[in-house]
Amino acid sequence: GSFAERVALHAADTNLVAIPDDVSFEAAAALGCRFATAFRALTARARLSAGEWVTIVGAGGVGLSAVMIAKALGARVVAVDRSERARQTAVRLGADHVVPAGDDVPARIRSLTDGGSHVSMDAVGSEQTCADAVLSLRRCGRHVQVGLLPSPTGLSPMPMARAIAWELDVLGSHGMAAVDYPAMLSLIERGDLRPQDLVEAVVSLDDAAALLPVLDRSSPAGMTLIDPSR
Repeated sequence: GSFAERVALHAADTNLVAIPDDVSFEAAAALGCRFATAFRALTARARLSAGEWVTIVGAGGVGLSAVMIAKALGARVVAVDRSERARQTAVRLGADHVVPAGDDVPARIRSLTDGGSHVSMDAVGSEQTCADAVLSLRRCGRHVQVGLLPSPTGLSPMPMARAIAWELDVLGSHGMAAVDYPAMLSLIERGDLRPQDLVEAVVSLDDAAALLPVLDRSSPAGMTLIDPSR
């Protein structure tokens, strides 16, 4: 698997991404699911522009990556999370405002953004977070759903009355192909995006054995890297 010294990879021309010389291994290791998922959602799907307001619901791995990407693109960010530590991390990474989950999130965001965000992203995938994200938008806003909705039917009570009346765009987004990485890597090369700022700890391969069994539990807002050379 991924801890092997060598791995056979089929269709390498399609599935491998060359790391530019100016991008560190730490920054590259942080990209994967977090940054690639958030980058495609905000750029290819929501088409976020400089100066626009974006609501990021969920300040976990994907959500914090979205905060950093949005700021690198010149947007203004409101991050929403129930964890105070996650909100503090979002501020450290550039969020203009943070709102605790559980408050009247849409009303708070409409007040902070003078009428609502232009773009919203739900990085969690619950009925409440989806609704909060959509209802935080201004007229003709764009919502991108990244978090998977966990109901048995896969359906969610999306506030469609608002989507219709306010002419909102509701978009889905799922991962990013290797061919689309260069645009994100160029932000890193210029220093506008620093994925390595999310790294909170670097451990050896031996230490990693004790960490793997607890990956499914609640974790800190940042990430831990495994360095086999340690």
